[in-house]
Amino acid sequence: MGASASRGRPARVPAPEPEPEEALDLSQLPPELLLVVLSHVPPRTLLGCCRRVCRGWRALVDGQALWLLILARDHGSLLPLARSCLPPTRDGRPCLLGRFCERRPIGRNLIRNPCGQEGLRKWMVQHGGDGWVVEVNRSTVPGAPSQTCFVSSFSWCRKKQVLDLEEEGLWPELLDSGKIEICVSDWWGARHDSGCMYRLLVQLLDANQTVLDKFSAMPVPIQQWNNNVCFQTLRSRNIT
Repeated sequence: MGASASRGRPARVPAPEPEPEEALDLSQLPPELLLVVLSHVPPRTLLGCCRRVCRGWRALVDGQALWLLILARDHGSLLPLARSCLPPTRDGRPCLLGRFCERRPIGRNLIRNPCGQEGLRKWMVQHGGDGWVVEVNRSTVPGAPSQTCFVSSFSWCRKKQVLDLEEEGLWPELLDSGKIEICVSDWWGARHDSGCMYRLLVQLLDANQTVLDKFSAMPVPIQQWNNNVCFQTLRSRNIT
């Protein structure tokens, strides 16, 4: 009687607490190895976060070597062209390739809100008749980001959008190389009970708003009581 209930059981020795792991200090890596590590970070993060870590990281992000490494791995076909058009490096100015890799202007649609999925946002419009509206496509447009479209009224309705190619990631020397191709494509059509007239005008402007080149298309009008016809206007041209 009165014996402890734990008699005969081995005493438990508490397990030692694990030692805290030391955090990896990337700043201790050789610059060449740190450059490779940073090349796997998304460009937006490099420009928005990594560049602010310290002066050393800022120098790497602002330099050409990091972005040439990224281009060689992810966009190898663009590397020779980009390298040949790079202006001389200037102290204190970030490399132009940073914005180029972040914005990725080659091979994508530069028009904002191209199908009206955001209403009339990003467009400067001039309403005629009852004005512009956005409706669901009556015919499927292959490859479109949204199956919606801009619909005009019974009088001329105009809309335009101005793009800054430098803001999109390109730079003057690259644009002046004559090796950048601009492709213009637009789908248009008419309701079966209403004819329509359509015109497309694209202008390439310099910094002073002088027209350097232009493309205009005004196909034959579609007559009333048609079969819901839909057309594509396509134009491709090198910048020279």
